[in-house]
Amino acid sequence: MELLKPLSREDARAMHAVDEQVITKIHEWLTGDNPCWLATVIGTWGSSPRPVGSLLGCDSSGHIVGSLSGGCVEDDLLEKLVRGELARDTAQFFTYGVSDEESEKFGLPCGGSLRIVIEPMRPEASFKNHIDTLCAALGDRRHVRRTVDLSSRSMVAVDVDHYEPLTWDEQRQTLTHTYGPQQQLFIIGAGTVSQYLATMAVSLDYAITVCDPRERMLEDFEVDGVKLVCDMPDDAIRAMASDSGSAIVALTHDPRIDDMGLMEALKTEAFYVGALGSIRTSKNRRERLRELEVSEAELDRLHAPIGLAIGSKTPPEIAIAILAEITAVKSNSRQTALAQLDALGAG
Repeated sequence: MELLKPLSREDARAMHAVDEQVITKIHEWLTGDNPCWLATVIGTWGSSPRPVGSLLGCDSSGHIVGSLSGGCVEDDLLEKLVRGELARDTAQFFTYGVSDEESEKFGLPCGGSLRIVIEPMRPEASFKNHIDTLCAALGDRRHVRRTVDLSSRSMVAVDVDHYEPLTWDEQRQTLTHTYGPQQQLFIIGAGTVSQYLATMAVSLDYAITVCDPRERMLEDFEVDGVKLVCDMPDDAIRAMASDSGSAIVALTHDPRIDDMGLMEALKTEAFYVGALGSIRTSKNRRERLRELEVSEAELDRLHAPIGLAIGSKTPPEIAIAILAEITAVKSNSRQTALAQLDALGAG
């Protein structure tokens, strides 16, 4: 049984939204001269309610953001911190669930344990500057590797190209943790399908951007929490959605807009690129993109017709099919999903 269970890149993407919430809240507390703590799950024995790399932030007033276990650990940890029993002046390593009795008390699986590093964050220049660096990286959709040395009481943050699994060196008492951008859904076109898709994607913690060069279309787009961009999609994708945490979908039905966006999208590291249209429309689109010197390897990345083939007809049904396929691709299980749908149809 392994002690440390590193996240896959797919699992990490799902956590990035929570990372950003926790770091943003820590920044808010420090800016308001409010001392607080940052806790990180660094390892587990047995199954665990939360994966390695999960974050929790809290202050002395009892405010909590993020989660370590989804159970009683948070309350107990806050109580220990407020009483000065843990991480009073320096970062500290701590384990929950050493015994079966303690595992049961804190809602951990039988024999399970949760290992965490807790760091006091004081409203001083060094802490504020460090958290400022993390916030700036997340805001710019960059990955940043954070190294905390418990022995020397140092914190360092540097930009990196991609996600790296969390590591904990017990002998050197050093934690290395990569934070990354929130998973993004970039939608080309502000039509009806886009509105349903954005509404559903909000509940899945996507950062959503809707791009449409037609200003009047954006004026009628009424979904809270969505970033609206009035620009040609190729320029916007190049600036905002070229990383591996992005899914890009073209939904305007206007080749003058969609094709421009797809030409750029297929050259990015986006984990999903899809376009709305029938089989015939999709075939014609591929021919146009070939004429525009899009390579066969790039065209192989295009999901068109977009979405899982679930017989969707209405805008909300199409939105469900699109999100289903994005989710399947993200978890590398598209073929499994299609096989299951075929089995359901045969049954």
